[in-house]
Amino acid sequence: MATKMLMPKLSDTMDEGVILKWRKKEGESIKQGDILADIQSDKADMEQEAYDSGVILKLFAKEGEGVKVGAPLVIIGKAGEDISAMLTDTAASAASAPQQEAAPVVASPVVAPVSVSVPALTVPVVTSGDSRIKASPLAKKIAQEKNIDLRTISGSGPFGRIVKADVELKTGSSLTRKVLPPMQTKEIPLSMMRKTIAKRLLESKTTVPHFYLTIEMNMKRAIDFRATLNEITGTKISYNDIVMKAVALALRENPKANSSFMGDRIIQHGRIDVSVAVAVDEGLITPVIRNTDQKTLTEISSETKELAKRAREGKLKPEEFTNGTFTVSNLGMYDIENFAAIINPPEGAILAVGSIVEKPVVENGQIVVGHTMKVTMSCDHRVVDGAIGAQFLQSFKRIMENPLSLVI
Repeated sequence: MATKMLMPKLSDTMDEGVILKWRKKEGESIKQGDILADIQSDKADMEQEAYDSGVILKLFAKEGEGVKVGAPLVIIGKAGEDISAMLTDTAASAASAPQQEAAPVVASPVVAPVSVSVPALTVPVVTSGDSRIKASPLAKKIAQEKNIDLRTISGSGPFGRIVKADVELKTGSSLTRKVLPPMQTKEIPLSMMRKTIAKRLLESKTTVPHFYLTIEMNMKRAIDFRATLNEITGTKISYNDIVMKAVALALRENPKANSSFMGDRIIQHGRIDVSVAVAVDEGLITPVIRNTDQKTLTEISSETKELAKRAREGKLKPEEFTNGTFTVSNLGMYDIENFAAIINPPEGAILAVGSIVEKPVVENGQIVVGHTMKVTMSCDHRVVDGAIGAQFLQSFKRIMENPLSLVI
């Protein structure tokens, strides 16, 4: 008997999937577990397996089309089997669904290439009533030395008088103006990931009561610690790896900051799974380092690099980017000194990490050259009160300023 396979929900926020490629065609045989199609969810590109064995009797979407979660994908059955009733049911379901009025298509204006020519400048000649050129003595002297015709210069002084600066400017007038080509306006359709990012961040910012706490720390010891560690281990531990480990240890000391708001209750997690924000072509995704507090800096570094690589390739599995308990977002590598990030619900907080800045600091009553870093904690006030957030940041700062505790 033929069976109808529906679009699965490949992530907790997925509403629709896009068929990137069909691996099987209508009329082809397929076995349970064979790859049926490559599907783009709101988080990653995934291979979808067939749930049954048989012959592909019907494919309901073309490559590049979006299919709602729960809508039919394919019918699998025996060769020659009558599926007219199943097709009728599908058509009836589609007809009964509320139809959205199609938005009018507005033709975008076509921008023709513009040929830009620079006309020769007509320079007004400033003369007095007796036809003499108005110029300062110094301007006349410089013009004579450089063999410049004052009649080709427009004066910027009082009543159009040619002054020294005008003559000096003329000496560089042989430079040609660079004409930049016109830029084109592009209309970029939203990907599934970008749609989900827009929806979830809007919900977070409008429904979660954010408040922000910023703290600055001395990074001198952390800089020395990282240099020594990389030299000894032969690996490349990043500052973000150090931040991830310090966050995990600070959460152990302040477990209330490791909580989520679940509508009618707060869950204080017994696990510390720190998510790290990774920029990809379609936006932002947050792979999770599980049990971050239990891992060494080398393990955190290796796992972060691997997850970030597969995130950019669109190959993360749902369990690798969901159910974190706290998130770190780092823009320090872009020279951003300080910023505030939007919370990733249902997590109770997110830590925004800025760049390390060289500036004067006071040490033992003396002004010396120092290196500091600011972090800003965005807190969900329903979960994390001001005192809880402040205590977490105190712990985090103490660990960052005494990084030997990360390896002891």
